[in-house]
Amino acid sequence: MMRNRTRPCRTDLEILRQLLASATHDASAAMSRWTDGLITLTLDEVRELPLDRVCSELNIDDSLLTMVVLSLEGELGGEMILTFDEENGRQLAASLLGREVNADPEWSELEKSALTETGNILACAYMNAVTRLIDHELVPSAPYFVRDFGASVLEQALMVQAMTSDAVLICRTGFHREGEQLNWHVLFVPTEALRDRMGDALHARV
Repeated sequence: MMRNRTRPCRTDLEILRQLLASATHDASAAMSRWTDGLITLTLDEVRELPLDRVCSELNIDDSLLTMVVLSLEGELGGEMILTFDEENGRQLAASLLGREVNADPEWSELEKSALTETGNILACAYMNAVTRLIDHELVPSAPYFVRDFGASVLEQALMVQAMTSDAVLICRTGFHREGEQLNWHVLFVPTEALRDRMGDALHARV
């Protein structure tokens, strides 16, 4: 398949960063409410990366991760992946449930539900912000919980983008607990069509 997409200039990425910073602000407020002020978010980076370097650039390897994954269906789609290492995922679940950290190797249904609801809250906050910008409703799928090798899950999430482009836009958001950086991240990967729609809408406002 021919791929002749022009790489965005620095100005385009800065404009998209402004949008995603606003979406992150909304998501941070939602996360703060969900965790009684314990957890906030910051936008770490907005980058375009070659497909074959995404995992290495984001330091995601074949380590086992706990993840919550959501998809946006349709042309204006994309993927959102919430990632934790085992320790941090367990700590968040325990905090949300008001319990001690579970030492059982198997995750309970309540723990899984706490994390998937976290993913749902974050996705809705992000998508509402983008929806307001592009005037097109974006509805995320039901979130699902998965423990798998991080690189494998990310590669699967990039399959649709790989059909139309050799590079993808990655928005990575970090979590903070009372000012401390946590080893949790949200990765938002819009399709090329959604990315272009966001860029057009932002340019029209400039």
